[in-house]
Amino acid sequence: MTADSLDQKAPQPRARSLKGRSHFRLAFARLRRKKLGMAAMTVLSLIYLAGIFAPVLETHGYSDTNLLKTQEGPDTENFLGTDRLGRDTYTRLIWGIQTTVIVTVATLLTGALLLGLTLGLIAGYMRGAVDSVIARVGEVVSAFPDILLIILLAATVRPRVLNWARSVEDGTGISGLVSSGFVDFVVIGIALLPLSWFGTMRLVRGQVLQLRNADYVEAARAMGMSTPRILFRHVLPNVISPLIVTVSFGMGAVAGTEIALSFFGLGVQPPRPSLGIMIAEATGRGSTATSVLTQHPEQLLAPIAVVWLLIFSWNILGDALTDVFNPRSR
Repeated sequence: MTADSLDQKAPQPRARSLKGRSHFRLAFARLRRKKLGMAAMTVLSLIYLAGIFAPVLETHGYSDTNLLKTQEGPDTENFLGTDRLGRDTYTRLIWGIQTTVIVTVATLLTGALLLGLTLGLIAGYMRGAVDSVIARVGEVVSAFPDILLIILLAATVRPRVLNWARSVEDGTGISGLVSSGFVDFVVIGIALLPLSWFGTMRLVRGQVLQLRNADYVEAARAMGMSTPRILFRHVLPNVISPLIVTVSFGMGAVAGTEIALSFFGLGVQPPRPSLGIMIAEATGRGSTATSVLTQHPEQLLAPIAVVWLLIFSWNILGDALTDVFNPRSR
């Protein structure tokens, strides 16, 4: 075998390996070169894992009180001290993170992905009257100020959902729907839907309008493929990249809104911990709040630090993903 033939054959294994790598593997390889993006992803992973494994990481019950040890600073028994009722601040912090994890993931799945993605695919592909109805409904909903609409929905929906849950408990003998916080999660999920679905729908609709007349879509239509199969097999893979970027930016906003609702008393209700409730309790009115801020700032700084890290890290990760999936930056 000559040297020329060896030179011609040498690059072939690498070419085959690059060709076999998927689009998302290549995107992740580009993301790994962005140090800020990977740092943000690491921080988010640690925060969310702390929330998921809160039952394992807790050192006390989140509602356990010790009136003999109230408003004390950090020590070996209570890593972040105790609040005015003697509850462990560290335990309540990680359970508050779990509350944020549940709300953000549920809102992502129901609003941004299930509702927004599906309506965007249908509106962009069907066009005509279907497109107009979906777009007009979204425009009417988005015309309301976000936070006011969310507060209005949370305040009006809660009594109805609460009565429904109690009737289910009385009729079926199932207990825990109210005490476990299930009602709170349902109310917050309904209240956050207007914030999560319309932006996703509009993005997906714009992408589908560009793709619906592509050659491969026309070929699939000529072969007699059904509309759902065309949408989810041929169109959807091409809108995933911008959708990931949009969702990453929206996650921080959803987390912040959930915390704001709990702060105003319209989100998760005690005894279930929430970062918003912890901030509200530490910044309450009167001399008690003043003593907390001056003598035990960890009660306020701990939940605020987690909130800041969540929102900041999601924004940093969103910027990194924008560069990763932007064709001009490749």
